[in-house]
Amino acid sequence: MGKKSTNILQYILWTAVAAVLLYFSFRGVDWKDFGAALRGCRWGYVVLSMVLGATVFYIRALRWRMQLLPLDPSTSRLTCFNAYNICMITNIVLPRVGEVARCGIVTKHSARDGEGKRLVSFDKAIGTVVVDRLWDGVSILVVLVLLLSLMWNRFGSFFTDTLFPGVSGKAHLWWILALGALFAGGFIFLCWRLREREGIWSRVWGWIRGIYDGLLSCLHMRNGWLFIVYTAIIWGLYWLMSACIIWALQGVDPATVGPELGAALEKISGLGMADALFLMFAGAVSSLIPVPGGFGAFHGVVAGALSSLYGIPFGAGLIFATLSHESQVIVNAFCGACSYVHETFFRR
Repeated sequence: MGKKSTNILQYILWTAVAAVLLYFSFRGVDWKDFGAALRGCRWGYVVLSMVLGATVFYIRALRWRMQLLPLDPSTSRLTCFNAYNICMITNIVLPRVGEVARCGIVTKHSARDGEGKRLVSFDKAIGTVVVDRLWDGVSILVVLVLLLSLMWNRFGSFFTDTLFPGVSGKAHLWWILALGALFAGGFIFLCWRLREREGIWSRVWGWIRGIYDGLLSCLHMRNGWLFIVYTAIIWGLYWLMSACIIWALQGVDPATVGPELGAALEKISGLGMADALFLMFAGAVSSLIPVPGGFGAFHGVVAGALSSLYGIPFGAGLIFATLSHESQVIVNAFCGACSYVHETFFRR
């Protein structure tokens, strides 16, 4: 079977998974209450969340450009912004393919050296994208540590009852994480000791060393501290976007919906910034499931988190998930379409 056929089958498979997840997430939803809640929310906060989402795209483009400038100082902000926007709209349809698309755009606009070769070749662009994603992974781990260390009393039950069922208490979870870290450290040490051997060990060590070098590459950039600042701003905006959806739902009058949803809205009215951070983390975890556009996966994970931790009915949690996800899909589609039109018809 050829690579193209394999990619098509993978796409069909993950699209089917998304459809199944959406079906099981939304079956049994009271659509009358669902619609009433959407009509009654504070849409100004939803729009603010969308504006923040577009801002994240631009800051991500600036952060990515910092990696590209040492390769090609002529790389423009507009090129990176358009490339990232087109990446996001592509990922709505074809998961992970957007990363290839944005590398192609940057390579297309890269200057040439004396031999006529692009300064930012495709493989170099792919390397910068890998580093970009590595830092996203590190950021998610930082959020996880914050939740476990500083807010255990509030969110600990989600990790022990939902993510790690059978684990009782903070100490047991920390032991599991410590053993996991010890195992990973031992494996890395083993790969280092056997790195001179031909075969799997040398290849794995090369992969580990590549990740290490990629994570530290920002320290070798000019104004490398700015890379860290951009990363903090990006995840701070994600946090604020999550809070905006909470504030939007806090404007719904419980009297306009059924008693069950009304009771759920009363619980949502008590959520704050710490809860927004937790829901942001849950949404980030859902991105690990490579379904087109995150459809179904985001809805199921976030609604499930609201249900398991706060006792908010799954259907009510889907309202939060839908506002969060679909508002950003609109942003992705709009920004991506504008960048595609600009790249296709107005840039040479």
